[in-house]
Amino acid sequence: MLLILAKLRKKNEFLVIIVTQIRINFIFAPMNRDDNTTKKMDEKLQGTSLDFVKNDKNAKKVFIESYGCQMNMNDSEIVASILLKQGYNTTTDIDKADLILLNTCSIREKAETTVRNRLKHFNKLKQQKPKTKIGLMGCMAERIKEKILDEEKLVDLVVGPDAYRDLPNLINELEDGRKAVNVLLSKEETYADIEPVRLNSNGVSAFVSITRGCDNMCTFCVVPFTRGRERSRNPESILEEIQTLKDRNFKEVTLLGQNVDSYLWYGGGLKKDFDKQPTDVKQKAVDFAKLLDLAATKFPEIRIRFSTSNPQDFSEEVIKTMAKHRNIAKHIHLPVQSGSDRILQLMNRKHSVAEYKNIIDTIRKHIPDVAISQDMIAGFSTETEEDHQATLDLMDYVRYDFGFMFAYSVRPGTLGAKKMEDDVPHHIKLRRLREIIDKQQAHSLERMQNFIGKEVEVLIEGNSKKSDQHWMGRNSQNAVVIFEKTGDLQSGDLAIVKVTDCTSATLFGDFVRKT
Repeated sequence: MLLILAKLRKKNEFLVIIVTQIRINFIFAPMNRDDNTTKKMDEKLQGTSLDFVKNDKNAKKVFIESYGCQMNMNDSEIVASILLKQGYNTTTDIDKADLILLNTCSIREKAETTVRNRLKHFNKLKQQKPKTKIGLMGCMAERIKEKILDEEKLVDLVVGPDAYRDLPNLINELEDGRKAVNVLLSKEETYADIEPVRLNSNGVSAFVSITRGCDNMCTFCVVPFTRGRERSRNPESILEEIQTLKDRNFKEVTLLGQNVDSYLWYGGGLKKDFDKQPTDVKQKAVDFAKLLDLAATKFPEIRIRFSTSNPQDFSEEVIKTMAKHRNIAKHIHLPVQSGSDRILQLMNRKHSVAEYKNIIDTIRKHIPDVAISQDMIAGFSTETEEDHQATLDLMDYVRYDFGFMFAYSVRPGTLGAKKMEDDVPHHIKLRRLREIIDKQQAHSLERMQNFIGKEVEVLIEGNSKKSDQHWMGRNSQNAVVIFEKTGDLQSGDLAIVKVTDCTSATLFGDFVRKT
């Protein structure tokens, strides 16, 4: 997922737009979206510490605070699993922690500012408890390691996204009184054999990582430089992880990757090396459409989602697989970023507007009731009013169900930062962003109104945020549904709900029956 969280200040209010592109997105919690924003992020989730069932034999505690995308959350689960075997239980009480880990996002400046402030806060706590160790994980690790480790002396440990297996050795170095660093990127690491612990899970939905890294060099995105080249997990390990989740009574999984449609397993190795393989190896390869079919066929009782997609890799076979299986959610997040071919070229996107429209038409031909969501960037380098209008025109053509929108900001290390001037004035970016948001809200309301009077199947995730007398769940199209508690229902159940009302973000209805 390729976008950034944007805040728009207007009349002393903040409109928060969340970006759920895996390359750039921010974690968001299941929520009651009965408001007028396209999608609202609960920023309280950012920096929430993570907890899970402890091992009574473990004597030490680790406090993990996580920022950023679903991939970061999944990485925190992997780290927790590794440390659990090294004698560390997690804790939500930072005062009890022997080790404090901050899992970081490098997508936008605000995220980095927040992380630095948190590290300064942690160091004040360390003054009271000198033996406590502080570590920085994730996407910021490689880029600012020297500054925060040696110059500012804010951390004791720095570990990059591909080096979590080395945490036991790094911790041993800390215990010996040395600083510890490993930010090397890997061409093979997928953590396929490590079962993540499910941190603060609702017990219903879980993420399953299928790829790591990214080969796309979009000029606004830093992920290829912080997470390395693209590689895929063995499909058997993916199916085994889903089986474990099924055994634990999870009812929904999201196949996760920087670009899931680019998934390709041919026995291991980087995707870019696939063309060098012999014919027999290529014939046995598993692409994303095959993986999706394998998962949906083996687990018909599990609802399967995936995120995120890239137009250049999104195939008709994936669409046909979705249409074939009832348990694959009818929602596709298909980032476009701009409706201008000129801007798409500057972004190094490998698709044109015409090609994107053709994909949309093909999707709706095979899956008429599909929900489609977008990522949009307002005010990219050299963007003109004509370019901006082209984006609004594309939105009118597609009529997205919801979207993730932000104003462009240059990130250090990206190709855009090196080669392009950020020349669109800030106030113009915000005005264009506002126009994109307003149009998306209108389209979202229109799409949600289409559900009124219809029955939808809802996977119950838990209580509504606003009332413990109401359930909150999501339908196949990923719309939040709120309905009054009645009958013998619990989290994880599927319920048929007749929709009676809606906002641009939430459906409301009456319980009909349990399925």
